[in-house]
Amino acid sequence: MTLSFPNPTRAYDETRGLIRFIGHDGLNQVLFLLPVAVFDREGAPGRRKERDYLLAFDRLRERILTTARKAYQSRPRHTIELDLSAFGSSLQSAT
Repeated sequence: MTLSFPNPTRAYDETRGLIRFIGHDGLNQVLFLLPVAVFDREGAPGRRKERDYLLAFDRLRERILTTARKAYQSRPRHTIELDLSAFGSSLQSAT
């Protein structure tokens, strides 16, 4: 089966500084972790709030989900943490 994201829900985890979202490969659930640092412009960390990070995620949703699919295809597992290097170029300029 192909990895899909039928549920658009995402959640901000302030303690860990990341956004969690879930994909599905058939009956298997895959947890993705995206550090919010990928959205921070130089000098901006610490000033953003939950709403800012979730809006940034929503604006870049298709790019993030495409990257998540590629990461899962290259190494399927139940939890995948994405980082800036997974995107090839900075998400910072897009937020």
